[in-house]
Amino acid sequence: MRPRIFGAAVILTTLCATGSLWAHHSPSAIFDVSKTLTMAGTVTKVDWVNPHIVVLMDVNNAGGTQAWKFESNPPSWFRRVGINRADFAKALGQTVTVEAQTAKDGSLYGYMLKITFQDGTSLELLNNFKSEAP
Repeated sequence: MRPRIFGAAVILTTLCATGSLWAHHSPSAIFDVSKTLTMAGTVTKVDWVNPHIVVLMDVNNAGGTQAWKFESNPPSWFRRVGINRADFAKALGQTVTVEAQTAKDGSLYGYMLKITFQDGTSLELLNNFKSEAP
């Protein structure tokens, strides 16, 4: 009986560890780090959550309104450099400009590198990953 319980515990532990590793991705695997896009839009939501903050933004263009999703560094990184949730919350409902690396799959998703607020202040976010050689 004991070997079965031990074996089940080992399998469960392995599955949990694998799930955690799978959940956190490398940005260079999802985003095209060789291309940067700049766009303006209205911030509709800010999620100050781990593993990365998320900013949702409506962008108007000739084809209508597109709902973009941008992720960035984790909240702990922002706190370390003196930026808090309120610094982003002030942008809700306002037009901002974002520089981002877009998703490789062409979706309306990007990794935010810089955000410029309506009052002219901006946050430049360190790009902590590099393009991997082919």
